[in-house]
Amino acid sequence: MTGDAPPVAIRAGRFSALVERRTVAVSLTLLGVALLLAFVGLSHGSTWSTPPEVFAALTGRGDSSVVILQWRLPRVAAALVFGAALGLAGAIFQNLTRNPLGSPDVIGLDAGAYTGALIAIAVLNGTSAQLATGSVLGGLLAAATIYLLSLDSGLSGLRLVVTGIAVNAILTALNSWIVLRAELDVAIAATGWNAGSLNGVDWDELYLPFAVVGVLALALVTLSNAMHQAALGDQLAVTSGVGLNRLRLLLVLVGVGCTATVTAVAGPIVFIALAAPQIGRRLARAAGVTLLPAALTGALLLLCADLVAQLLLAPVALPVGVVTTAIGGCYLIWLLIREVKRR
Repeated sequence: MTGDAPPVAIRAGRFSALVERRTVAVSLTLLGVALLLAFVGLSHGSTWSTPPEVFAALTGRGDSSVVILQWRLPRVAAALVFGAALGLAGAIFQNLTRNPLGSPDVIGLDAGAYTGALIAIAVLNGTSAQLATGSVLGGLLAAATIYLLSLDSGLSGLRLVVTGIAVNAILTALNSWIVLRAELDVAIAATGWNAGSLNGVDWDELYLPFAVVGVLALALVTLSNAMHQAALGDQLAVTSGVGLNRLRLLLVLVGVGCTATVTAVAGPIVFIALAAPQIGRRLARAAGVTLLPAALTGALLLLCADLVAQLLLAPVALPVGVVTTAIGGCYLIWLLIREVKRR
């Protein structure tokens, strides 16, 4: 008997290495395309800036530095960071549910975060801190409700998705009722904010959300190995020493935190969390939903959608949520048809 590894193990190791190399290559490609689109975003405005003007502004020189650094750069940075946060949130819940429909905007977490923010706007003064707190609490309450109603399935599977869709419908109706009962100026502000928009964001609004997203992303890195083990099955995860209940609780907190942080600043932006993990997984040809391609795909999708929103009816800039909703509806129909055919 020799000490050589079995042929099956060798093939599995080679396949794993191939997938990892492809994931790295896809991630670098997505990063490069995102940086290219970011440069386009910095160039676009009421008048287009030339590449030398953009480079000069980024180095603190040139007549356009204030416009590019203070007006355009915050919007581009917000699209990249918030898109990555939504991609990560989608990857978390699709891994937990093992279902491509298990994303925050489908299972009601976006609607719950919006409910919390609506209460902060309609009842309180609607400051940034109140919006952030209301969004997080609303998202957590929605997640807790979905968990309790689908407890028998152990926070996984089709039952949680169906329960989340039902909770989403109830919360959407509640949100409409709150808007209809609010004062006119509050209702107008809440309705406009519900579209999901990056119009007018500035650095003062972004420092804290960026820090929160950074902390949540670091926390997710520490949980990523256990999350992928849990995605392979409960029994396998338990035998490898993963504490499922603790892991799921932490992942839900991170996922809700990412979703609520984006909602508090830009309003509910749908489709990104649903599509980014699946697009990233298919590009990387990975067996499961991987985090880095999901985050980079989310950043790229939101930045691209925001550029389309600015260009479609220029000089009027549409809310980015209008574009993502239109694209997301088509994507969701395709995904539902595909899931039905698979069953």
